[in-house]
Amino acid sequence: MPNVLIVDDTKFLRETLKEIFIKAGFVVIGEADNGVKAVLMYKELRPDLVTMDITMPEMNGIEAVKRIKEFDSSAKIIMCSAMGQQKMVVEAIESGAKDFITKPFDEARVLEAVKHVLQ
Repeated sequence: MPNVLIVDDTKFLRETLKEIFIKAGFVVIGEADNGVKAVLMYKELRPDLVTMDITMPEMNGIEAVKRIKEFDSSAKIIMCSAMGQQKMVVEAIESGAKDFITKPFDEARVLEAVKHVLQ
């Protein structure tokens, strides 16, 4: 089963995604609450998939995506954004993210994005 790194500065949202992934049979191998930790954990854990929040302290998700893609051009990253951040979502995709999901998370949409990115 694929393993996942969940990156979000809100614990509740990390827990929500974690539940969705575990229920679907994925292994959550790590959680980070900012972009700096996300990059370090990616390099250490080499997850099959990353869910990345856009707005976080220390380093935002877009910058973290760029750093991860520099390290591993084949990284599979799904951006997470609140509604109304379309401009940032476009920037995230241009930075190398493969798909995006909006908050609050819809389980079916999360799993659809994951399936799309892991194909």
